[in-house]
Amino acid sequence: MANADGVEKLEDAIVRSAEQVAGQIRAAKEAISTVIFGQDRVIENTLVTILSGGHALLIGVPGLAKTKLVETLGITLGLDAKRIQFTPDLMPSDILGAEVLDESNSGKRSFRFISGPVFGQLLMADEINRASPRTQSALLQAMQEQHITVAGARHDLPKPFHVLATQNPLEQEGTYPLPEAQLDRFLMEIDVDYPDRDAERRILFETTGADATLAKASMDAEILIAAQRLVRRLPVGDSVVEAILSLVRSARPSSEDGGDKLIAWGPGPRASQSLMLAVRARALLDGRLAPSIDDVLDLAEPILKHRMALTFSARAEGRTIPDVIRQLKTRIG
Repeated sequence: MANADGVEKLEDAIVRSAEQVAGQIRAAKEAISTVIFGQDRVIENTLVTILSGGHALLIGVPGLAKTKLVETLGITLGLDAKRIQFTPDLMPSDILGAEVLDESNSGKRSFRFISGPVFGQLLMADEINRASPRTQSALLQAMQEQHITVAGARHDLPKPFHVLATQNPLEQEGTYPLPEAQLDRFLMEIDVDYPDRDAERRILFETTGADATLAKASMDAEILIAAQRLVRRLPVGDSVVEAILSLVRSARPSSEDGGDKLIAWGPGPRASQSLMLAVRARALLDGRLAPSIDDVLDLAEPILKHRMALTFSARAEGRTIPDVIRQLKTRIG
């Protein structure tokens, strides 16, 4: 009986925490929506990524408020937000920081580390594909390891630490596309599309007047970290777990789960882990205590599409990765 009472108290504590955190997250989402118009799906997926403890790659043409979104997220979530504009001549030390030689009044010399912009809680990596592979790798290693090493000394990054990187899908000449192994480190690839007519009309009036709408803080770093811990404690039903496994395994070129011949290479176990965390985070964002199969279907495309490639014959037939993912979703939907 004592064990049963203990489990019941633990479940009650999780429910109370989930209800409180869900309210704070919804308030943050509403605060962001007062500044960013017509991008509800982008805002939701970005919040799901951050709640899951991951990083996101934002794909969209210029002028769709990607930079404004990151700035607003930093204010609303109470995080230290920083921005790096990637260029071909950017060096790893410009991101990570470097050691400089100091000389005291007594003439004694010593090295002192000056931290770079990577030491922020929310980092916008603007046009990440414009930097050289060496600079990209420096940032992506920090994303994975949550620390950097300069001159043999380890420097831990602040917690939480999230990277929202952007890519312009139009101008690809002279850029360095991210390799597949580095793309896999992003939990989601989020497409930022054009707003609809009503949203663009609102943008015209809200952003060209004398008074601009400013974001307001709704959370802080401690609340966010608590929410991220709570996401990992939410229960997941067997049907949802099986749906995740079936979907990810079917997105591979050859497997017992019916891999498609259209696929050249597919997602590894990290995709399953990402989808498992993301469906929990989405449930919490919606005020639910457990994810559903609908969450798996809705989040499949942003989590899988940058972890897959099609065969030459599939591309010759005009097939696209989103088309193939939609086809795979019908098997579990």
